Amino acid sequence: MSAPAELTTVLAATSTGEAITFWVLAPLATIAAVMMVLSRSAVHAALFLAGVMLSLAGLYAAQDAPFLAAVQVIVYTGAILMLFLFVLMLVGVDSSDSLVETLRGQRVAAFIVGLGFAALLMGTIASAVVESDGSVTSVGLDEVNAEGNVVGIARLLFTDYLFAFEITSALLITAALGAMVLAHKERTVPRATQRQLARARFMQGGTPIAPPGPGVFAGRNSTATPALLPDGSDAESSVSTVLRAQTYEPPTEGPSAVRGAITHTETDAEDGHR
Repeated sequence: MSAPAELTTVLAATSTGEAITFWVLAPLATIAAVMMVLSRSAVHAALFLAGVMLSLAGLYAAQDAPFLAAVQVIVYTGAILMLFLFVLMLVGVDSSDSLVETLRGQRVAAFIVGLGFAALLMGTIASAVVESDGSVTSVGLDEVNAEGNVVGIARLLFTDYLFAFEITSALLITAALGAMVLAHKERTVPRATQRQLARARFMQGGTPIAPPGPGVFAGRNSTATPALLPDGSDAESSVSTVLRAQTYEPPTEGPSAVRGAITHTETDAEDGHR
């Protein structure tokens, strides 16, 4: 049998479900990867990367590799990437930050290195699955998965590749410690104590207790309504500065308007008796 015939025979062994899964997830992964590179927002890039990882997990599952699919979803997508996304959302990243290049030529260098890595990866895979006559066959998968995919990976990981596994874990721990050291900032001034904070608060004309919340002892329970002090005056500090800068019109209908009218009537009556 010639090489093209053998290649056709091997490719024809792909099941219909596997082919459908590939042609659905592969375009999604490719589009998400391109959008991740072209996205100007770091948060959007992280979300597109999550789409790529989920698509890869589906492809792993279609290739009868449940362990890799579970690790792709649980570890990479569910833990590492979501932690990275939460940090971005908490710290806040401006969209203009991605337009500033701290190192000149880094995009060109990244493109060249990426092409080189892709060529190296494709060459490694080709040398493992492509025979000398040009046919594509899977070598050693049946023997490795004889006891199951998870058991086979565990056996190889903790026997033949134990040293490489330990070296990788040591490198990850070193990278985490290096990130902590680089991100640590020394204080230029000592931390203020509770006594110093309380003294500074009173020296600036503050009150010994927290101011009342908005709407307390007022005719309406709106957050834009100032609280009333014991002397009947408004406590301006009880309203947010954002709401204080906006014009507020009291409601003319509804329960708030009725309570406000009753309160103002009682206040006017008490003033009349006085």
